[in-house]
Amino acid sequence: MNASATIDYTASPQFQNGKFRNVKDGKRPTWQETPGLWWRFLFGKNEGTEPGSPLDVVPIVPQQWRDADSGTIWRLGHSTILMKFDGKFWLTDPVFSERASPVQWMGPRRFHRPPIDLADMPPLDVVIISHDHYDHLDKASVLALAERTRQFVTTLGVGDLLIEWGVPANKVRQLDWWQSLNEDGITVTATPAQHFSGRSLFSGNATLWASWVIATPQYKLFFSGDTGYFDGFREIGERFGPFDLTMLEAGAYDPMWAGVHMLPEQVLQAHQDLGGKWMMPIHNSTFPLAFHPWREPLERVFAGAAEQNIALTTPRVGEALQLDKIETFTPWWREADN
Repeated sequence: MNASATIDYTASPQFQNGKFRNVKDGKRPTWQETPGLWWRFLFGKNEGTEPGSPLDVVPIVPQQWRDADSGTIWRLGHSTILMKFDGKFWLTDPVFSERASPVQWMGPRRFHRPPIDLADMPPLDVVIISHDHYDHLDKASVLALAERTRQFVTTLGVGDLLIEWGVPANKVRQLDWWQSLNEDGITVTATPAQHFSGRSLFSGNATLWASWVIATPQYKLFFSGDTGYFDGFREIGERFGPFDLTMLEAGAYDPMWAGVHMLPEQVLQAHQDLGGKWMMPIHNSTFPLAFHPWREPLERVFAGAAEQNIALTTPRVGEALQLDKIETFTPWWREADN
């Protein structure tokens, strides 16, 4: 199947009966449970799901990304990752708005400001978008970055949404699972994930979701997007591993929806299945999207990694990470206000 701006979804093995599907269905709330969960989420969340004051970040100014070595990575918050390879910049799931929501007057609000302003972002060679949920696909951010972005690489159906918003079609490439593109010597591959999609009550699973493999001549990276734990991690590791760094979602989980968001202990197992050398937990410490304390994802992963001798790196938001000399960093989240 050729990647293109427009594509025939019916040719995808993932597309059945008018919707995209997982290989296996994971645990999610039933339709009977969903109203109660929304009520609890809006009006009855536990204490500690948000920090007592905005989290400190490490500010990034243009001179820093200009001077940075190849193989430098910055976590900009949640699942937004800026990467520099041989003078070119890649970005994942850009979300710079105050809220991960269809409107900016309500919805999950950021724990911290982005460490870099949109106006100070570098020119982007590739922007990867894993799926269409609001905490991964922010319309305002996409449109602000469109002029300085050479290529948006995303999943089936999400590309059509970008074009509908006004992104030029020649800048959009849509991939099915196991499909790859090579961009100036860097290969990006959409790999399976166990999740779902939809930006409204009536658009469930109309677009595809994916995890991503990024392979440069020097490094191999895995970016999970959103996913539950599933057998696919082992297959991805066998096909593309070992990975220098896995960037795995660890946050916004709950046993009720463990089939679409991994629990921390499952994150550690996924890293091992993938054949990862170092792991960086993402998808935490930016938006209140579940009932667990905001520190809990990092604490549970931190403890589990120590027990299992897994090399864990936890840079503060905005702090530079060098792939040639990955560090452990200090548990910065313990310094924040309750």
